[in-house]
Amino acid sequence: MRTRDVMTTDVLTVTPDTPAREAARLLAERGFTALPVVDAAGELVGVVGESELLRDRLPQDPRWLVHGEPPQPRREPADSVSAVMAKPWTVTPNTDLAEVADLMLRHGVRSVPVVREGRLAGVVTRRDLLRSISRADWIIEAEIRHRLGMIGGSQRWAVAVDNGRVSIVDRMDDATDRHVAEVLALAVAGVTGVHITAPQRI
Repeated sequence: MRTRDVMTTDVLTVTPDTPAREAARLLAERGFTALPVVDAAGELVGVVGESELLRDRLPQDPRWLVHGEPPQPRREPADSVSAVMAKPWTVTPNTDLAEVADLMLRHGVRSVPVVREGRLAGVVTRRDLLRSISRADWIIEAEIRHRLGMIGGSQRWAVAVDNGRVSIVDRMDDATDRHVAEVLALAVAGVTGVHITAPQRI
């Protein structure tokens, strides 16, 4: 599967000039962990997340001062997104979802902007990936049967799905078509593996 199969295209964004407090409000209200930052031309220039917006934003509890505790030194909190945004990890609509998952886990990010020629095309999140691997077997099977119907008709293929693992029997025993069938099945959301065989000869 590719990023384009699961990504969200209706994306909430901010600009570098957006006040940092406004970006924090959007994250809190929408339940997001990060927001893409785009310029006036729609090009992705950064990403701003929870950690960037929390940095230096919360003052020390003044009750500590009553007990003579010195305040912890901190910088003035940033006024705008441009001062705190980070360089994002990005993928393209054609990136394999396995690569997206590896990137998220390796760098500890929960969402990744999707770019096409520098412009923001969407966002893919861990929730999107989880949704793709948690589809019911019967839904996966129905979609695979529909796709394989384009190759020799629906009666040609025997399809079974167990916990995302797909077994296909090619009743016509054609190696080229079996390869095409494997590609089609692997592109279905929720599929974790495909095994295709020829019918057993008696």
